[in-house]
Formats: sequence, C-alpha cells, structure tokens
Amino acid sequence: MAHPILVMRYCVLAVDYDGTIASHGVVSGDTLHALTKVRDSGRKLVLVTGRHLPDLKSVFPGLEVFHKVIVENGALVYDPSTREEKPLCETPNQQLMDLLTQRKIPFTAGRCIIATWEPNHIPVLEAIKELGLDHQVIFNKGAVMILPSGLNKASGLATALNELRMSAHNTIAVGDAENDHPFLTSSACSVAVANALPTLKDRADFVTTQSNGAGVRELIDQLLADDLASFDSRITRHALTVGTSSKDDQDDLRISPGRNSILVVGPSASGKSTAVSGIIEQLAEQKYQFCLVDPEGDYENFAGAISMGTPKERPDPDAVMKTLEPPIQNVVINLLAIPVGDRPGFLQTLLPRLAELRSQTGRPHWIILDEAHHMIPPAWSPAATTFPIEFGGMILITVHPDKVSPVALRSVDVVIATGDSASESIAQFARAIEIQSPAAEQVSPEPGQALVWFRKESNTLKLVKVHLAKGERRRHRRSYAEGELSAEQSFYFRGPESKLNLRARNLVMFMQLAEGVGEETWVYHLRRHDYSKWFREKIKDEKLAAAAEAIELDQNLPAVESRRRINEAIEQFYTLPA
Repeated sequence: MAHPILVMRYCVLAVDYDGTIASHGVVSGDTLHALTKVRDSGRKLVLVTGRHLPDLKSVFPGLEVFHKVIVENGALVYDPSTREEKPLCETPNQQLMDLLTQRKIPFTAGRCIIATWEPNHIPVLEAIKELGLDHQVIFNKGAVMILPSGLNKASGLATALNELRMSAHNTIAVGDAENDHPFLTSSACSVAVANALPTLKDRADFVTTQSNGAGVRELIDQLLADDLASFDSRITRHALTVGTSSKDDQDDLRISPGRNSILVVGPSASGKSTAVSGIIEQLAEQKYQFCLVDPEGDYENFAGAISMGTPKERPDPDAVMKTLEPPIQNVVINLLAIPVGDRPGFLQTLLPRLAELRSQTGRPHWIILDEAHHMIPPAWSPAATTFPIEFGGMILITVHPDKVSPVALRSVDVVIATGDSASESIAQFARAIEIQSPAAEQVSPEPGQALVWFRKESNTLKLVKVHLAKGERRRHRRSYAEGELSAEQSFYFRGPESKLNLRARNLVMFMQLAEGVGEETWVYHLRRHDYSKWFREKIKDEKLAAAAEAIELDQNLPAVESRRRINEAIEQFYTLPA
C-alpha cells in the first residue's frame, strides 16, 4: 500500500548572520547542529548577510551547511557546493572610491559593494550626489553599505530561490537589523530574534523569546515539530479575499493561503466561475503557483498562465511538469482532446507527480480541479495515487458535491456555494462526509453573492459579495465548437415522445444533428426554449442564448428558417473549423 507523501509548507529557511545565527561574529555548535537538522529534513538553507565573502569564510567554517549564501547585502550569490560566485551588479564605482579616498573616508570594498561605518554616511551621501550616481545607502546597526539602487537582501534572496527552484511563499526569513526588512517582508513567514531592533519586531510575524542563535534554535524546534502550523493564525499578509460581508459591504472575508482547501459548488450559470476567477486572479497577482485542470476548456487563455492541450491535442504530463519548474509559472491543462471517460485516468497519472513536486518544493501552491465530480468520483482513493489525504491548497469546483470522492472532500476547510440551491449544496457536502450541516435559514444568494462556510472554525454560514476578477474571463470559443463536452453538458435531441437520444457533444455536432432531425423534433425543443437554455446554462454564453431566445419567441418563423437562424447565430459568435 502506498503511503501519503509528506507535504511541507515551509521548504526554505533563510537566516541573517550577525546578530541572528551568530553572536559576536561566532556561530555556536548547537546552532550549527540545529541548522544541519533543518537541511536533513529536506529543506533548503540560505544565508543572507551584509558581510564580504572572504570575511565570512574566515569567521564561519560551516558555510557548507547552506545551499546558497548571499553576501554583500544581496549583491553576490555564492554556492558552497561548487564555490561558484555570482555577482548581481558591477564592481564598486571607481570614481566614488577615489573621491572617498581623497577625502580620507575609511571604507572597504567587496566584489560589488562599499562598506563603512556611521557617521561616514553623511560624506558618502554627499559624494554620491556630487558624482550623480544611482546608488543607495543601507544601514545595519552602525554599519553603512553603499550599493546600486534596487539591490538588497530581498533581491539577492529572490535570485537564490529561483536557482533552487523554490518560492518565497515557502520561505521563512529570520533577521535582527534594518537591512533585514526587505527579505523578511518578501518571505511567507518573517521572524525576528529577541535581540532584533524594535521596528523589525513590530513588522515580523513572529518574535522569538530568546536572542541570537538560541532564538533561531527555538524557531527550528517549532519548524521541525509542526512545520509552523501553530503560527498560521498570525500570518495574514498573503491571505486571499473571497469577498465582502453582504451585511455592511466592508469586512473582507479572507482565506489563509497556506493549508486551506476550498470547495466551490453550485449549478451552471450560478456564479461559480465568477468566484473562482476572482480567487485565481489573486493567486497570479501574488505569485502563487497554480495548476488548473480544465476538463471543458473554460479557462484557456487565462491571463498569467500557460495553457497546455487543445481541443485536438492531448496535454503531455512531461511537458506540464517541465513548465511548472519555474516557481511562478502557472499552468492550465485543457482536457478537451481527451475522451470524457479517460479524463479521470489522466488525472490519476498526473496527481502523483504533482504531489512529488510539492513534497520537494511546496508547490504548485494550489491545484484546481474543475468538474471535480468527473475527475475524482466517489470511488477515487489517494491510496492508489500516493496522493496525500490531508492536502492543503486545493480548489474543487463542482455542480454535485455528493458525487465527489469523500476522501477529497474531507480535506475541504472552506465551502463557497452559489445559486438558488446554495444551502442545499452545502447540506449535500455535509452529508457526503457525514458531518453536521450548519443550521441556517434557506438563503438564496443573489447574482454576485455566495454562501461561505468555514467548516472547521464555526457552524455559521456567511453571505458575501464575491471578489470579482479585474479582467473578465474570456472563454475559448473553439473549445465549445470542437471539444468534447461531458454527458451532462451535452445537448440531447429527444423529441416529444423521447424516442430519440441524439447527443451533441459540441456546437459543431449540434449543428449537424439539427440539420438531420425531423421538423417535429426540432420544433418540440424550440417551443420549450431548450436551445437558449443550453446555450445559457451549459455553453454559458449569454449573447448566444439571447439570440436563440429571440428566434424561439418568433412564433411565425417556419421550422427551416428558425434552424437556419440559430445556426447562423452560432457561426457568428464562434470560430468553427473550416
């Protein structure tokens, strides 16, 4: 039997040197041992310091414990395993050094930066202004560093993380001084040791009770114990907005992006896509990596993601995994070229590979499954896929929560329900995993609203105005024209006595079948407004639905003319194959 893969949220520990892991320039044996345990846990270690590399090597022989070392306040990246040095800017400005020497301002020059001490920053600033240089001055507890604008510990860390194929959203940063602000702010979890400057403590997510290396060891003990899950409630800087309270239209309803899983449920055309698009756009904006499995081609051309697969070409799992290697590259996997019955099998082969990538890097941060009732039906079990049962960072989208695997549903923390049947949808979810449904009045969210249930926090439903995406999602029209829609999304020509059962899997097939069915069958569906209903609810195209509805309402049109006009409307709105 396969075992679930351990998924860590925090895969990188980035630490400052002086005043953080080192006291009076020395790292204790206990602290070095604790750092080694972090490395042995499979996590990456990064040292971020303002020191010059030769100076650092002379005082700290344990550099090899780190995967990357960032020196000169972010200007130089050093790889201890290969001893390769990578400067991120040009050598120090010779004119500036000559002027400082001429004015007898003491300094030391590294590969990239110039360093001195307070109060020498005043004549240094005067020299920079006099020469018209684009340089900045950075302070570090009395030390003064001069380097090109835009370079700091955050930019150096970003370079190191990219080389390690890691994300800032999986990084803990620890520091004590002014120059640590940027790289702490850019990380998912910022920690200040007890001896840190008050301003750094005020902005950190967590402050250790002990100083220097002892504080870092305190943090490491907690990291190895529970992956800092006990810190989750304190870390809200990167939370996602679901919407605002419908009562006062002011209070944001937010989701922790670290370990939550989300179920978005509701009938077709109820606003599910609106709610999901608002969340996905935030993921892209905040540089969370997502992988969206898109059975119907609804999210093709979504901004900020590479679409893989077309209505005629199956997506290649190897290419998907290769595309996900860069930490901020998002992927939408279009399954239209895969027969509906084969799509769960495709997912079964892909999920273990995504899980393995997550076990190593903590990403993709979010895995999004549209049409989840088709992709992971009730019989689905993670035991067959080595997919972890407790798996945060998933968004399941479905019309039928009771037809989704209960194993997957049990990991859901947040339920977002749209449409008139929102309360019943939530009740179906509760019954599927055998828990008590929240007691609530039968509330029907209006368009643009949703019922939200934080099921592990309270037994109360919240009515919210959903967060809207800034850019309206563009559907790929050719997907609906040529792709294979699921059985429940297809159109069926049945006729007045249900003697037929002709399935139109896409718009091209709809037009072909429409030409072949008898007049009685065509008019039967026309008078019932079945065509406009299908376009609106399943194809989800309001403009096409409105055009069809106008044709359906014209009682004087002969059957052959109504057929011609509806076909013309489809051709007008959709790019059909030649």
